[in-house]
Amino acid sequence: MAKRKTSSSGRIKVTQVRSLSGRPDKHRRTIEALGLKHHQSSVEHNDTPAIRGMIRQVNHLVSVQDVE
Repeated sequence: MAKRKTSSSGRIKVTQVRSLSGRPDKHRRTIEALGLKHHQSSVEHNDTPAIRGMIRQVNHLVSVQDVE
């Protein structure tokens, strides 16, 4: 099994970089569950499999950075 890339600090910063206009409700609910309120907003999360799964669902709408 391949190793997954994880951040060294266990924290990641998620930023919404694309608008939700015209996106399916599933994507809107996932963005809301991540705590993103509007375009260009950012939140920090612990790097967990659940958060990574949500990011994978909307990877075309968000950017992810490791928090130092």
